[in-house]
Amino acid sequence: MNRYHLLHVTGFHYDRPVSESYNEVRLRPLHDDKQSCLSFRLTTTPPSKSISYCDAFGNRAHQFNIPGEHRALTIEAESVVLTHETAGPVAPGGSLAGLDATCDEIFDEFYDFVSSSEYVPYLPQLREFADEAERASDGTVEAFAEAATSLVHGRFKYAKGATHVQSSAADALAAGAGVCQDFAHLLLGVARSRGVPARYVSGYITPESISGDGAHMGEVIGGQASHAWVEVYIPEADWVGFDPTLGGRTGLRHIRLAYGRDYSDVAPVRGVHKGVAGQRLSVDVRVRPALDDVGHEQVRESAASAGPEPAVSGRLQQPAQQQ
Repeated sequence: MNRYHLLHVTGFHYDRPVSESYNEVRLRPLHDDKQSCLSFRLTTTPPSKSISYCDAFGNRAHQFNIPGEHRALTIEAESVVLTHETAGPVAPGGSLAGLDATCDEIFDEFYDFVSSSEYVPYLPQLREFADEAERASDGTVEAFAEAATSLVHGRFKYAKGATHVQSSAADALAAGAGVCQDFAHLLLGVARSRGVPARYVSGYITPESISGDGAHMGEVIGGQASHAWVEVYIPEADWVGFDPTLGGRTGLRHIRLAYGRDYSDVAPVRGVHKGVAGQRLSVDVRVRPALDDVGHEQVRESAASAGPEPAVSGRLQQPAQQQ
């Protein structure tokens, strides 16, 4: 089963009224040769009208505002996605030596994905990981990416609470642990330190129990479905996904929302509001097969028109860490 119905609900609860809440979300799954977003709907409580646009990386973003006073905000994104079967094994791709020979062209074309970024600074320790991964590979970019993925997966412990949403690769390196967001940042640092273009991917991972032929409509998964991984540019094979949290390549279970330099480019929900108030954040993600007794189900497209970005000022909403 590779057709999924997804429901992503984010809730903000304030201990006193706030107003003029401006928000931006990246919750519509990507629509490309790897997956199809068959339908999407975005709703908020209090109700609002959103506008949408494509950001610099080609992700679909939605913006909306809540002008009046409110003590809670709920953002609900519902979609149906079809992940595509691959045509066959990934082509061997180019060699690391060949990548080095064209480093100037690579730097010009993929500057954003080979340079350091806010969450992925240059770290000498990660260059040591890159050297180790290269020694363990056969000299191709593909084998290097596989070895780097295995290294990060094996050397770091998955532990909720070891880091927070604003932790960088340096923080995860110091802690020796983290969640999928941190594992992705670490792999980005390893790849980029070797001059291999790599980008952060925000999305969902479906449970194995609903990915096989025996899947049925009643099976769901909670907030753990929110996930993050990395795509590495392999010459002659394009962008290929690697999941350092699971220790291997991505597959039909991985549903992509957006990609960028690091988490800061693709946070699923971010915003600001006016008013000094404590806030509590809740996130719930539900995934189930999108086929019903009739054959399939779809949700209606949200009414979102393209338009300019609104001016934003005030107190930041608390973002969610990708687990």
